[in-house]
Amino acid sequence: MVTYLARRLLYVIPTMVIISMVAFWLIQLPPGDYVEQKIIEYQRTVGDPKAVEALAFQLRSRYALDKPVYWQYAKWFSGFIRGDFGQSFEYRSEVKNIIWSRLGFTMLISGIALIITYILAIPVGVYSATHQYSVGDSVFSFLSFLSISIPPFIVALVLLVIAFRGWGVSLVGLFSPEFEQAAWSLAKLMNLLSHLWVPSILFGLAGIGGLMRIMRGNLLDVLGQQYVTTARAKGLKEGKVVWKHAMRVAINPIISILGLSLPALFSGAVLIEIVMGLPTIGPMLFRALLNQDMFLAGTCIMMLSLVLIIGNFFADIALAWVDPRIRFE
Repeated sequence: MVTYLARRLLYVIPTMVIISMVAFWLIQLPPGDYVEQKIIEYQRTVGDPKAVEALAFQLRSRYALDKPVYWQYAKWFSGFIRGDFGQSFEYRSEVKNIIWSRLGFTMLISGIALIITYILAIPVGVYSATHQYSVGDSVFSFLSFLSISIPPFIVALVLLVIAFRGWGVSLVGLFSPEFEQAAWSLAKLMNLLSHLWVPSILFGLAGIGGLMRIMRGNLLDVLGQQYVTTARAKGLKEGKVVWKHAMRVAINPIISILGLSLPALFSGAVLIEIVMGLPTIGPMLFRALLNQDMFLAGTCIMMLSLVLIIGNFFADIALAWVDPRIRFE
């Protein structure tokens, strides 16, 4: 078990290095950079070409854009290891001062969404598999296909309109206007909790249907195997056959998906975050990519990649705990 976990941990270092190189290269692909965009803006407002040229020189020196790309990458990645993520071009502030609060809200919403997804999808998938072709199975299958096919941001837009026109309630943001700039208190925490459930459900909406279908299909395959038939022939209760014997094998793919679920929530929820005006990392990453704010965008991508790697690591631990065969591979 220790060797298995140590081998998984050793994969983290080269994986993060490769991800950082690919992410930095992709951010550099669009023509031009942030300074060129600012120069175009200043040329429209400032008439003196020398002043614009001096400003361009100052900005390139400040953000090290006059250096080669490999030098910029080495400086940024070495700083990332030390916790120095560089300076945002647009916000003119340290990236570490910008990203933490948004990353915290993103992790909170995504974590709650993930819990809701698994709590609902697994029991419903088990019920559908054990009651195949029943009325309940047909209803849950229809609802699962519906949740997969309808984009969650469309549901978000509909909810925003219904809540505002029907009850005069705004679902935009995570706080009411009077609490947005207020210091943290019990009242602000309660206000956050009252706004948190809507985006959390929307984040996990598509995942519930997909996970339920996977759970149903896996369990149906396992329930048809010989060792399950043998367990039933020995007189074991159906509940024990399903939950103790069949589920231990059928749940393996569900645990494997767990490592990919959080990044999938992050990437798939960007439109929901923009529509609902959430102070999360998705809209900030989208804006940073548009403005070629490379240190901010690169740090966001690295954080999301780190979440993916950590999620996979915990999924490996859970798989090894559930299925002893994996420990000895």
